[in-house]
Amino acid sequence: MSPLTEFTAPLNCTACPRLAEHLAALRQRDPLWHNRPVPALGSLAAELLVVGLGPGEKGANRTGRPFTGDVAGELLYPALHRFGFASVPEPLGADKWANPAMTLHNARITNAVRCLPPANKPTPAEIRQCNGFLTQEIAAMPRLKAILALGTVSHQAVLRAQGLKPTHYAFGHNIRHDLPENRPVLFDSYHCSGYNWRTGRLSRESFEAVFERVRDFLQEKESA
Repeated sequence: MSPLTEFTAPLNCTACPRLAEHLAALRQRDPLWHNRPVPALGSLAAELLVVGLGPGEKGANRTGRPFTGDVAGELLYPALHRFGFASVPEPLGADKWANPAMTLHNARITNAVRCLPPANKPTPAEIRQCNGFLTQEIAAMPRLKAILALGTVSHQAVLRAQGLKPTHYAFGHNIRHDLPENRPVLFDSYHCSGYNWRTGRLSRESFEAVFERVRDFLQEKESA
C-alpha cells in the first residue's frame, strides 16, 4: 500500500456492535471519561511504532491517551524516556489525568483494538475489524523503520496489517523479525500488563532490554 498523506483516528467508529454498546453504557456510568475509541499518540513521522492490545477500562479508556492511568504505563513510559523516546517518564499529571507536558520523540503509540472490550478481551472478529485502521496507520508513516508489538495479539495484528501470515513468525520476548520487501523490522515483547509484571514474567530490566535493542537498531540505521 502506498503511503497515505494522513491518517484519521476512528474516534466515532461503531463497527463492532458489542464494543459500541459497551462504551455507550460506560458513557452513561462515567460521563467525564473518554469512553470512545482511543486515538494513537505521537507523530506519523516517527520511525518507531509501539503497538499494544487495547485500552484498559480505568486507563486509556478513562484518559483518552494510550497506556495512561494503569500499571502498563508505569512500565512503558519510563522505558520510552530512558531510551530517548519520551520527554518525561511520567505519563500522568498530579491530577492523575494525562500529563500534557509528556511528548514522544520519534515514536508513536497505538493499539491493535481501539475500543475497550468487556473484560479486556476482544473477540477475534473485533481484532480483525480494527485491523484495517492499523493497516492505514502503518501506511501513513513514511519514515517507519521499527514496530514493537506488545504481546501475541499485537504481534499477530501487525503481521496481518502488512499482509503476512502470523504462523510464519513465532512470537517471543525480545525477538526481532526481519520482514520481507523492505517492511519495518518487527520487535516483540511480552505485554507490560500488571499481570505479567506481578507474576514475574516480565521485569523492568527485561522490558527495557527490548527498548535498548530497538534504539540501537534505529541508531545503526541512521548511521548506515
